[in-house]
Amino acid sequence: MSESPCTKCERLLQSYLDGELNEIEAREAEVHLDDCGYCRRHYRFERAFREHVRKTLTEEPMSPELKLKLAALRSGAHPADRS
Repeated sequence: MSESPCTKCERLLQSYLDGELNEIEAREAEVHLDDCGYCRRHYRFERAFREHVRKTLTEEPMSPELKLKLAALRSGAHPADRS
């Protein structure tokens, strides 16, 4: 049994938003989004949600303490070891 267009669109949506689909898959997604109101609404919601998260994260600066903790986690060291 083959995958329905909506199921395929839902499966590929995050990759489409990330610009990771090849040209053929991206075109298929765009054609489906043009024709399907349900998937188009889902796409618009996901796009707006990503924009909101991106905006929220860039508006609120990180404290120096949090930056140190994140740097320690990335390097594998314990935050207290950096003092």
